[in-house]
Amino acid sequence: MDVWPEAFSVEGDHVAVVPLTMAHHDDLAEASADGELHRLWYTMVPEPAGVAAEIERRLGLRQLGSMLPFAIIERASGKAVGMTTYMNIDAANRRLEIGSTWYRKSVQRSPLNTECKLLLLRHAFEQLDCIAVEFRTHFINTQSRRAIERLGAKLDGILRAHMIMDNGTLRDTAVYSITAPEWPMVKTHLGFQLER
Repeated sequence: MDVWPEAFSVEGDHVAVVPLTMAHHDDLAEASADGELHRLWYTMVPEPAGVAAEIERRLGLRQLGSMLPFAIIERASGKAVGMTTYMNIDAANRRLEIGSTWYRKSVQRSPLNTECKLLLLRHAFEQLDCIAVEFRTHFINTQSRRAIERLGAKLDGILRAHMIMDNGTLRDTAVYSITAPEWPMVKTHLGFQLER
């Protein structure tokens, strides 16, 4: 398939990020049940019974060239503990978003997210020559917004009434980005965070 970017895998000390397949289903269904994250009204984590459909949805978007979905593997256990993607892919302008990310509750606030983002950002800026990488989240999701800010991303703005959530509420979307000139500083910062 001639789609930018090509599928790839990356691995760090704590996490491996690999192309998502249906083989990750059982681990991800278990991960979704951990902490019942699907009950958080302001996120879009699939319930355990909906994990297969979510994997199929993401793989379908890959076929259309608008998403490159990954499973996040905890190296210590060898299990898939979440999902993430390159999405809103704009090949002509070498821009993409890292998004639709979620982790099982038991690995949140661990080094996994920081290292996962470092690996995906490094690939985007150093292999794909991206000019910018975006992150988006619900305005009210303060945990996600703080995590994005800890990466070193800057707030571009708020897209008000940006999308309709499953429960019918309107989502204001906080849009952040890291640009290519900022990458060396962000890379150093993320490496420092992982050493602490």
